Amino acid sequence: MEVKSQLEDLPNIGNTLAILLHESGINSPEDLYETGSIQAFIRIRAIDPDACFSKLCAIEGAVEGIRWHKLSNEKKAELKHFFDMINK
Repeated sequence: MEVKSQLEDLPNIGNTLAILLHESGINSPEDLYETGSIQAFIRIRAIDPDACFSKLCAIEGAVEGIRWHKLSNEKKAELKHFFDMINK
């Protein structure tokens, strides 16, 4: 497996999302793997209350090492349930 040294090296992580991750205390791919997509998104939501479902999927895809469009239907449903719960 190729070692990723910067967040931007991960799938789905562009400059904007990398900045949000850094601002939430996630500074490396290892930090993101340890934190997980749900907790990373919660941290981002604290500084960006308008963070959307696609951002959550992008983070999960980065953790899994795939483009977020290729997440399984089960994983997307799980993430959607979480997203809907925090938006109530």
